[in-house]
Amino acid sequence: MSRSQLLIVLLCSLPLAGCLHCFTCLFPAISPLDCFKFPQECPAGQRCLSSTAIGKRGSLQVTMYEKSCAIPTQCGVSGQKYTTGLYFNYTNVCCDTDLCNGAVSVAALSWGGVALCLLPALTLLLA
Repeated sequence: MSRSQLLIVLLCSLPLAGCLHCFTCLFPAISPLDCFKFPQECPAGQRCLSSTAIGKRGSLQVTMYEKSCAIPTQCGVSGQKYTTGLYFNYTNVCCDTDLCNGAVSVAALSWGGVALCLLPALTLLLA
């Protein structure tokens, strides 16, 4: 077998580079658990994004969570945006493997959310 034939065989045996699949929220959510996410194929060159934005007005604080595909320049970016009558400070985090932006970190869950999840178990224990 010649070198050119060997090269062709090797190139044909390599897996084809596919597009990255990321979770996308149907709409921004006020809880990481409320994000109705679905997998989406991203355009070539994009990464998976998870964004957290915190808006405050007086004693009111609103946290919004978004997931999507993103161009690399949106990754690792923090800043401020204005929406729904509030200024939000946001942070974007990206990752590069299929559906890597789907996990909800333990730090993202509020203690109130954890308490609500544990309430049925506590009710059974106390009954």
